[in-house]
This record gives sequence, C-alpha cells and structure tokens, in this order.
Amino acid sequence: MNIGVVVHGPQMLDSGYARKILDLLGNYGKVKARLGGTMGRTAVIDAKLENTIDINRKLLPSQSIDLFVDENVDVIFLLDYGKSSVTGHAFGYKVSGRCKDSKKLIQIERPGEPDGTIISWGDGFQELAGEMAKILDLKVVSPDEVRDEMKDKTCCRHEDETGKPTRIYRKVAGVSPDENIFLNGIVVGRTTSNDVTLVAEDGVLTEIRGGNLKKHGVEKLGSVNLENAIVKTGLLRRSRVKPRILRVKSVDSAARLEDETADITAADLKFNVSYLDHAAEDIYKLRRSDLVVTVGDDTTLVASDILYRFKVPIVGITDGDLDKVVEQGFKTEGSIIVELESGWDDIIGKKIFFELFKGRETIQIVNIENFKKELLQTISSIASSHNIKCSWKRINDKVPCGSSN
Repeated sequence: MNIGVVVHGPQMLDSGYARKILDLLGNYGKVKARLGGTMGRTAVIDAKLENTIDINRKLLPSQSIDLFVDENVDVIFLLDYGKSSVTGHAFGYKVSGRCKDSKKLIQIERPGEPDGTIISWGDGFQELAGEMAKILDLKVVSPDEVRDEMKDKTCCRHEDETGKPTRIYRKVAGVSPDENIFLNGIVVGRTTSNDVTLVAEDGVLTEIRGGNLKKHGVEKLGSVNLENAIVKTGLLRRSRVKPRILRVKSVDSAARLEDETADITAADLKFNVSYLDHAAEDIYKLRRSDLVVTVGDDTTLVASDILYRFKVPIVGITDGDLDKVVEQGFKTEGSIIVELESGWDDIIGKKIFFELFKGRETIQIVNIENFKKELLQTISSIASSHNIKCSWKRINDKVPCGSSN
C-alpha cells in the first residue's frame, strides 16, 4: 500500500510512538509522513526525524490530510496524543469534518495510555484498524460513538437578533481549571472550570464562560471566525525533552571573523536582525537570523525555545505577563530579556520597530553589540524603569546582567 501519515503535536513524538508507528506501518507498504500543525516541528527536530517527517510547510492537520487525498494514497493515518481521550476525540472529530475526504482516514489516539483508541473514520478500513489496535493495545472506537460524544461538547450555537450583533457560542471539550486557552495560536484567556464556552460578537471574542478573558490576547488575535478557529487548551508542549542543536546558517559570521585565513574584515560582514511580536507566526522562518527581537512574554518564551535549536539569540521585550505556554523554555547564549512595567512591552516594541527597524521585519547591521546598546538606549529613553536579564554571561558586552534604571 501507499500510506500517508499525518503526525500532530509534540507528545506523539516525545513519547517515541511516532517513530514506533512509522516503523510498524513500513511493514504494510511505502510510507510518506508529514506534520500537521506547527508546534510539533521542534519535537520532530529533537527526535531526529526531520528527514522522515516533512516539516517544510506550515500546514493545518486537515491540509496535510488533503495533500495525501490529492496524492491518491491508499490509506491515511492521523497520529495524535491529546492530553485526554476527550480532547483527542474532539480533535479528530473537527479534523475529519474539515478535510476533503475522511473515507481513508484512521486516527491513532494516545497510544500507550489506558484510554488509547483507534478510529476508522471511513467504512473500508475497519479490518486494518482492528489489526493495528491489537498490535498497539488500543480500543477500537467507531466514528459514530465519537460524533455522539462530541455533539454537545464542541457544538457552536448562533444568535442573530435583529438590530444586534451576531453572536456565536462555541463549547470547548476536555478542559480543566487553570489552563491556557489558545485561539489560532494566541493565548486569549485562562480556564476557571471544566465547562468552558467561548463567545464572539461580530468576529470579536467578547466572553469566556468558565474562564477569564485576556484582553491583550484578544487585541492581538483581532477578528476571528470562531466556528472554524483552532482552539487548544493547556501547554503547547508538555514533555521535558533535551533540545537538539542544529546549525543551519550556510556561513557562520563569527567563525569567519575568527578565521585568520579568511579574506574578510568585520566591516564586510552583515548580520540579519529580525523582529517578532506574534507567537503564532512562523518562527522557523527566522532560523537563519543572527538575532531576533521578540515582544511579549509568551512570544519571547516560544521563540527563544524554538530558536535555541538553531543557535539564534534573542532580545526579549517583556512585562511579566507570562502564561507559561511550554513546560520548559531554553535561550541561546547571548540572549537578553528586558523586563518592563505591565503593559509597556507593546509600547516599547512599536518604538523599536519603527525607529530601529524602520518598519521592516528584518534589517541588516554590521555590529550586533552596538545594535543591542542602541536598543537598550531606546528603551531607557521611554521607560521609567526596566530590568535586564541575561541567559548566559556575555563577552564584550558592557551592559551588566541584572541592571535596572
């Protein structure tokens, strides 16, 4: 058979089951795998599977499935490891409804867990699903069971009263108190119960029933189609896995300077510095930058953790409003975290973007340390106080770690 595999989420990779299932499916035919979603890309790299699982494109799980449908594979496996069987079934229910054709789709959910299941979303692969269930010790669940389970847990309800804004209510399945709520990759609130409903009026999230709304997150999110939005709760990555360091730059500028045989001077070198203020953006496109300025606590945490794999330092502009979206974050040597008073990170970020970056996402500079000093001077000229934290001891940097003014 020609087998397509869509791997979703870091936990399937961190647990080792992605590799195990891919090897197992190799006994049935030719296997081609790609990622569905974005947070799993780091986990693919850490698992040394980037040559096995295609991570080159930023695709939703349904889009990855659609590509396999277009390629006319014989069967498609969706590998997911939700934080509970409820969230996993809700995920499969949504994805199977969004893709072009779910007749060839088999979902493997939470392998290795007591509540692990396998769901054949089409009618023609129950035998194969049953065989895989025996090998992986999973319970076979019918798609009708999942649909009945999810009908009330993930439903959307519309209200359209004459003369009033159109209101949409969307229930969220499988939540627990004190979890982050992500909408299209942005933290928009935090749960206070296990019964959560999102409410939007005319494309704007206005209320979280069973949770607290984060106004700053809603502002970053902007207009949203609540019915079709990607909703997640909890941590983006739960496992504590040792990061795998890669070097992707074709030429390492610092190494070239240290090479006495190189026919080059410092004045000839150009360094790429990028600006990022949105954690939901494609951070991997910045892996060839020499430095990235990040704005916002969660953006800084996620970006620094991803870019750590590519040895890219960051300058993080934060204000202490951290939602802790990953279990553990890492920072490249030479990174700086600037802590400001609450609400000042976006104000300072815009100032830096227009004054230092001239409104561009990436600029070229000749001296990184001079750029850092100019950036800190810009902050000092506006903010009444700030605190500088460094991830590692920096060399030839006259700004002491932990200084404040």
